[in-house]
Amino acid sequence: MEADHDHQQFAYGQDHLTAGKALEICSGKVNGYLNDATIQKVRRSEKIVGEIAGGDTVVYGINSGFGPLCTTKISAENTRELQSNILKSHSVGVGAWILDEVAKLMLILKVHALAQGYSGIRKSTLDRIIWHIDNNVIPKVPEQGSVGASGDLAPLSHLFLPLIGLGSVNYQGQDMTADSMLKKVGLEPLSLAPKEGLALINGTQFIAAFAVRVIAQMHQCLSQADVIAAMMIEGLLGSSQPFSVALHQVRPYAGTQHVAARIRKMLAGSAIVASHKDCERVQDPYSLRCIPQVHGASRNAWLHLKELLEIELNSVTDNPVIIDQNQAISGGNFHGQPMALPLDYVCLAAAELGNISDRRVYLSLEGNVAGLPKLLMKDTGLHSGFMILQYTTAALVSENKGLCFPASADSIPTSLGQEDHVSMGSIGGRKALKVIGNLEKILAIELLAACQALDFRRPLKSTPVIEAVHSLVRADIPYAERDRVFADDIQVAHQLIQSGAIIKAALKAEDNKAPNLKSGFDELFEVY
Repeated sequence: MEADHDHQQFAYGQDHLTAGKALEICSGKVNGYLNDATIQKVRRSEKIVGEIAGGDTVVYGINSGFGPLCTTKISAENTRELQSNILKSHSVGVGAWILDEVAKLMLILKVHALAQGYSGIRKSTLDRIIWHIDNNVIPKVPEQGSVGASGDLAPLSHLFLPLIGLGSVNYQGQDMTADSMLKKVGLEPLSLAPKEGLALINGTQFIAAFAVRVIAQMHQCLSQADVIAAMMIEGLLGSSQPFSVALHQVRPYAGTQHVAARIRKMLAGSAIVASHKDCERVQDPYSLRCIPQVHGASRNAWLHLKELLEIELNSVTDNPVIIDQNQAISGGNFHGQPMALPLDYVCLAAAELGNISDRRVYLSLEGNVAGLPKLLMKDTGLHSGFMILQYTTAALVSENKGLCFPASADSIPTSLGQEDHVSMGSIGGRKALKVIGNLEKILAIELLAACQALDFRRPLKSTPVIEAVHSLVRADIPYAERDRVFADDIQVAHQLIQSGAIIKAALKAEDNKAPNLKSGFDELFEVY
């Protein structure tokens, strides 16, 4: 597969893969290809596997059965059928299809792992997978069935059924059988060589693909949560002192310092902050005062997952691993535990962002802050105001709490006890995305409440960043003088959150001579 020089290039198996780079390949912004050095490594490994398959020594997955059948010798003439059979027998997934984007990420991550030359895969097989990526022919993969060890066996089996003419794909926007698709494009199903089936379905690419999406969506939530929190501080006449440099130098967590610096700069020069400089309030509730500590801890969790995921994306996670002519090591690189634990950590971190956001929404409704009416509306009684919006944040926060039980705390033996400890990281990845999806809705409601609170501070103005975000919201969602169907407002605000429009508006205002939002930790927290 040659490089396409009209696009930015990424050499599978050679270049360093990150979550951001994987997403760029997935979206078509970057073109992945096999360079000469990769092809040489792949062919060397393929040759070693061919020699093992034709020899007398039993090597797991090449000329033996799988799992508890690992001591069963397979004849040389049956090794190819063995590889197709493993895809068929392990395709036991159930539930809804995963998003096509996640399935495409799985293809990208698998190619990069196999292209490192330790798996015995043929170049022609890699070429076919890359063809699926480049032509956006995406296999349909059920979301349930992996226990996150011995690889993501079931989802990866479904992912690669189309290589042998089975399963289903999305082709040109339409779901169809792989057989129909191959006939349309004039391609024949592949006949898998020794070890290829096992190499395809052993690995952590289902977990890792979900982790890539978690990294991207959580990063966006973290950035926008800081901006919305700063807006709420203004609406609630919160103090800027808890964000001072001196305070955070004596407890210097990277995430805490980053959040404090961003909010400090967003509030710098605000007429609203100046208006209550000499007020009698001694200190704010925790949901305002402890934003750096809480948001910052969630950022640290995100950073931990990001760092570990980068290792995972550039690792070999199938089994056995072909080191050289004398070493085909049957080990446990397919075990999902290194990803399962940090995914559970980030799931908890996302839930906590929602938890503190709900508390700020509740604070805004109490009517205990000067100039801010109860329920964020002047004529309450006849109108319920924003009271019931907080019911929704409470429901979402409660749902997230129920989802926070760590998937990695469970393990059910499989494969007749051969696989007696599993990670459940596949469940953790799916669960983390669900919690983040709920978080996006919670932030949307806080955004509505923060904008409504800011309107009661007029004619005073906040800073360019906060005013820009307020104007963005008010372009589509008017100030609420009376009750209306707030679900419509929530939907529009949710779309702003999902699109990243809030942080884009903030950064655009920064470019227009507003205080620089960068905190000195951008290499850690702004690039993935």
